[in-house]
Amino acid sequence: MIPDRGPGAGLLGPLGRRLLAAFALVALLSVAALTLASLMGTGAGLDTARRADREQAATRVAQSAATAYARAGTWAGADLAAARSLSAGAGARLSILDAKGRMVLSPGGSTPRHGMGSGAAAGQGITTAPIIVAGTTVGTAHLRFGTPAGSAARDVAWGWIAAAALLALALALGAGLLVTHRLSRPIRTVTRAARAFATGHRETRAGLRAPGELGELARAFDDMADEVTRSDRARRHLAADVAHELRTPLTALQAGLEELRDGLAEPDPARLAVLHDQALRLGRIVGDLAELSAAESAALSLRPRETDLAELTRRVLHAAEPRLHAAGLEVRADLAEAVVVHADPDRLHQAIGNLLDNAARYCAPHDTVTVTVRATGGQAIAEVADTGPGIPAKDLPHVFDRLWRGRSSGAVAGSGIGLAVVRELVTAHHGTVTARSQPGHGSAFTIHLPLRRSP
Repeated sequence: MIPDRGPGAGLLGPLGRRLLAAFALVALLSVAALTLASLMGTGAGLDTARRADREQAATRVAQSAATAYARAGTWAGADLAAARSLSAGAGARLSILDAKGRMVLSPGGSTPRHGMGSGAAAGQGITTAPIIVAGTTVGTAHLRFGTPAGSAARDVAWGWIAAAALLALALALGAGLLVTHRLSRPIRTVTRAARAFATGHRETRAGLRAPGELGELARAFDDMADEVTRSDRARRHLAADVAHELRTPLTALQAGLEELRDGLAEPDPARLAVLHDQALRLGRIVGDLAELSAAESAALSLRPRETDLAELTRRVLHAAEPRLHAAGLEVRADLAEAVVVHADPDRLHQAIGNLLDNAARYCAPHDTVTVTVRATGGQAIAEVADTGPGIPAKDLPHVFDRLWRGRSSGAVAGSGIGLAVVRELVTAHHGTVTARSQPGHGSAFTIHLPLRRSP
């Protein structure tokens, strides 16, 4: 792993700091909103409870005063000591007015003369309750409360709410820091690996296991790096293989021409025929390379149209029969009717023709070549199978590689490009081509193409 010395090489980096700031802002706003709501709710709850307690106290005092009035029959002889005790126990001063609003009992506890103190119960912190005797309202009890009894409870509640808010904010910031680190670390790791890979360290990989999309990002980078490395290796091998393939005929041509130039050999027909064969071999290699280059860019030059794959294969077989028969091969065909694909018929003709040429090159006389076309599972399948020598298991994964000819390369003419062209052409049609073989029992090459969809 390449050390982190680039920008943002600290604990979090720029992205991590932005994420942490966002988490902190969200946590702060959330805690502030919850704290405000808690404070408002607590205050409203305490006010409601205090109001209910005062109303209950006023009701009890009014009931006691009604009992005293009923016993005396008038306010003048009523014993209001019990009512005064109840109001004092509730932390209030009691005043009683009769039905006409005249003061019966003053807050100081004395009984004033009739007609005095009217309206003395007005003001804040006062709770009233009607005094009812036998269904008739004979007066009103007024309880004047002092300092709200819930102030201490409110202070305690607000203190706990403030402590809980600070604790929640600290926990939210801690969780945000942890999540930010977990999110930013894989991104910074992939970034460092990408920088190192771009500077030529082709062995660099993220090598990161992370959950979800971040893990997929790391794996996608590693897969991309593997593919780029493989492509670079294949490109270097291709250059070496091309140089090797071209060197042999060029060396033979050069040696032959130097012999003729120096008079060491006579330019007889046999000698000229050997040089001509080398020139033809050189031309075939150059032509195959040009064909491969054209196949690799086939996706840019396709002219697809509705094509009956079975009819196309029948035409390819008709064109290849002379060569197949000249090689001593028996040809069998099993072609279904109307297997329609959306493809370039010329490119498919070339791909299937290459498969038949490959069979003619590697099979021995009296072997059988079977060509099958069918439709199954939404796919069109074209298969060229033979009963030839087969392909060794260790060579099978390389049959579609450029310039690969296997162990028989010295005995069989060719440049090893034909099957690579097949793969490129089929891939350009969004299809696949596979090979299977059993040594000594033949090989089969299968092309899978999507069937044309019904309109």
